[in-house]
Amino acid sequence: MTGGGAPAVTPWQRRPAVPCSAGADTRRKAPTDGGRFFRGTSIMPSDIEIARQAKPRPIVEIAALLGIRREAVSTYGAYKAKVALPWLTGLDKPAGKLVLVTAISPTPAGEGKTTTTVGLGDALNRIGKRTVICLREPSLGPCFGMKGGAAGGGYAQVIPMEEINLHFTGDFAAIAAANNLLAAMVDNHIYWGNALGIDERRITWRRVVDMNDRALRGIVSSLGGVANGFPREDGFDIVVASEVMAIFCLASSLDDLVARLGRIVVAETRDGKPVTARDLSADGAMAVLLKDALSPNLVQTLEGNPAFVHGGPFANIAHGCNSVVATQAGLKLGEYVVTEAGFGADLGAEKFFDIKCRKAGLKPDAAVVVATVRALKMHGGVARADLTAEDAAAVARGAVNLTRHLRNVKRYGVPAVVAINRFAGDGEAELAAIETAAKAEGVAAIVCTHFADGSKGAEALARQVVDLAESGEADFAPLYPDDMRLFDKISTIATSLYGASEVIADKAIRARLDRYEAMGHGDLPVCMAKTQYSFSADPTLMGAPSNHAVPIREVRLSAGAGFVVAICGTMMTMPGLPRKPAAETIHLDADGNVAGLF
Repeated sequence: MTGGGAPAVTPWQRRPAVPCSAGADTRRKAPTDGGRFFRGTSIMPSDIEIARQAKPRPIVEIAALLGIRREAVSTYGAYKAKVALPWLTGLDKPAGKLVLVTAISPTPAGEGKTTTTVGLGDALNRIGKRTVICLREPSLGPCFGMKGGAAGGGYAQVIPMEEINLHFTGDFAAIAAANNLLAAMVDNHIYWGNALGIDERRITWRRVVDMNDRALRGIVSSLGGVANGFPREDGFDIVVASEVMAIFCLASSLDDLVARLGRIVVAETRDGKPVTARDLSADGAMAVLLKDALSPNLVQTLEGNPAFVHGGPFANIAHGCNSVVATQAGLKLGEYVVTEAGFGADLGAEKFFDIKCRKAGLKPDAAVVVATVRALKMHGGVARADLTAEDAAAVARGAVNLTRHLRNVKRYGVPAVVAINRFAGDGEAELAAIETAAKAEGVAAIVCTHFADGSKGAEALARQVVDLAESGEADFAPLYPDDMRLFDKISTIATSLYGASEVIADKAIRARLDRYEAMGHGDLPVCMAKTQYSFSADPTLMGAPSNHAVPIREVRLSAGAGFVVAICGTMMTMPGLPRKPAAETIHLDADGNVAGLF
């Protein structure tokens, strides 16, 4: 069935949590006003205000609409729940269609990938396609740093917005606890005699915290005397960059989780032998901490459609995709799954295709590349302060970024469509410039207004996605084979997708990769840790730079997750807060409500 014909109304549309804002004027305010829409002469409410106006269904009703038995649902309050993993893994149903939402290289002007994912999911339900949305959980670091919230926006949100953005169901706390338990057991083993012969100079396991804190990037631990252990240089990563987070998101079952945890390499001995979490007998206790968290979290959109929000790795320093168990659950419970991968297609989509799909046996049916006029203007050389002035020529110049992303998606054999997330000031000539660039690549570009209009504003996009997904055009294949050498995998990504002419890595980096291969890890995919703002390792090179060099500063083995991390340029695995963090405006109002999330 294609996207044509009259829309069928599914049970999920019979009582939406918030009615769509039909007829809303989709003009936005200037960037200094947060990019909010006008509706007629009144300003559209903020995201948090819209979320609070919602009248959500009890989450047990959402679960029932998916056919999930009541005994498989563990509620966390009235509007969020975990669905028992054993029940989900026992389902024997044909898989639905898998749709990936990705984007152009991000800019401060905004793209709206999560918002588009939610809007598309609602729109597919609107036209009669039983659809489940699969998203990542927000990290506290960005919520209190630059974003101030990450549950979608406008009338395309998942709710309860505040709870999802803050502590949610405690998954990140469990991941941090498991990670830091292993770190404590490494140091404790050394303190009590070091029977495994760990070389303290070769300890690679780091502690984590779910907050942007640049002061913790490099520390000295165990100070204070003999009773506190042996002082050594150490450091923290943010939780979402940890190998435990990656394992959590890539594990297909509890047994797989335990096996992956056991394979984590934490250090080496003086003669170069790897020491694993299983060697320390830490894998069992770590799994206990993660057992409940591994069950996916079920919430709903503003329109009462189901969404799994589970796992949360960043795509610039990790693999950037929601959990495999949530995606697989959605594919068994719905006709369509709409999921996102972080940042631009050079990061999130590449890792979705080359890591998640490869390891989980997933075959995507279509991809959506999100673009905005404003962002393409910035890629075309326009300063953020000048974005309100119409400039179709700048959009056309910046569209080279969109073009490269579309070509990269095509390399994987996945048909694509461009979703133009429309802002108020977008001119018709500017929109036409995007459509022209997409058409040159044989791709449709659909103007979308889901932020203001909810599912109605993405209905045309939904029909195009259905046409692509049901056309049979998809012929997915990863970019490189398993048996390619690790350095060659890094080079293939850099030259094929980034437009680089070479990869620079010193002898120590190449020797480390050779060692990973000698240890039996040569068949692993690579996870590139690179700035999200550019195809290069230099965040100031916007558009589609070519013939640049990609420097590899460090490589790390994530044997449990099942990939090798290549850290490019100055990329950090512990972010810092910006000059004016969102935390400065997040507070409790006079009634005790959270204010400042947006």
